[in-house]
Amino acid sequence: MVDDERASVVEHFRRQAAACDRLGSPFYGSLLRRLADDAAENGITAHLLLGHGGDLEDRALALRLLGGVHRLVLDGRAPLLARRYPSVGGDGDAEAAATPFLAMLAAEEDTVRDALRRAPQTNEIGRSAALVGALCHLSQAQPLPIRLVELGASAGLNLRCDRFEIRTEDGRSYGSAGSPALLDRAWRGRLPPMTRPFDLAERTGCDPHPVDPCTGDGALTLTSYVWPDQPDRLARLRGALVVATEVPATVVRAGAAEFVDRVEPQSGTWLVVWHSIMWQYLAADEQEAVRRRLDQLGAAATTDAPVAHVAFEPRQAESGQAFVITVQTWPDVGLGTGERILGHAPPHGIPVDWA
Repeated sequence: MVDDERASVVEHFRRQAAACDRLGSPFYGSLLRRLADDAAENGITAHLLLGHGGDLEDRALALRLLGGVHRLVLDGRAPLLARRYPSVGGDGDAEAAATPFLAMLAAEEDTVRDALRRAPQTNEIGRSAALVGALCHLSQAQPLPIRLVELGASAGLNLRCDRFEIRTEDGRSYGSAGSPALLDRAWRGRLPPMTRPFDLAERTGCDPHPVDPCTGDGALTLTSYVWPDQPDRLARLRGALVVATEVPATVVRAGAAEFVDRVEPQSGTWLVVWHSIMWQYLAADEQEAVRRRLDQLGAAATTDAPVAHVAFEPRQAESGQAFVITVQTWPDVGLGTGERILGHAPPHGIPVDWA
């Protein structure tokens, strides 16, 4: 690996390490710093990343690598690493995990290379806290059944958001009480209207590489991308996998622009197009195609067949990057014209601070 390319790998792993520290995964933060050191010394990490220079950030290659190895741990194929991974009862000692991790990269090189070709499937259930709050606002403004359409839906777990239980910071409950998928301490600030439950009449979505959450392989794939020292996220995912076996949803293999072109407003229902932390992965021309189609859907909307665009995506702010929940409706049903910011949250969705 040439020096410039190796340097880009080292920097990529160090940036991702800092992100993991910031987002509450010291295990991955420490492990990634060891991988950065290994890449700097032209070790197995550099060898595996050869030829990927220049697209490391956009393709989240560090997370692909971590997910591939976590899958081996979850599948029982890495017993030495399992002693360290909290997701399978290990002690969380990242320093002790580094040597067997690097050995696993060398022993399972073909498997790891395959993982590097796969986009991470982080079907983060915490983001339903943002979606449910937005749907509460829409249902309050116009009490109609909701046809929920998700772009970049992965396994479609968030299409079952009405079957999750959401608890506020002060202990109030909304949604499906007793659900195995509990979003605890998920809402704070000026809460969404909680008096009227919304009705999901349709649950559809698209993804370039959809995952079936009702299969063992699909569940393993989704779990492998959850950071192993974050038990709350793991518990939410495992609960949502139970809900998925009980509540059908349709996710088709398609791109965002192709899929949104197929949907139309229908009399007597809301059409809600939603997405979370996926916009940045669309090419500029596909982003523009989705925007044009949303404008077309808005032009065809009526008070009896309203349309909404709900998003949870990063924005640049004076204090740095923020992840904001936005809504735009056609026509105006009392939420104002144009895009409105409802609140903000960490990238994994909890807690939501409502505006």
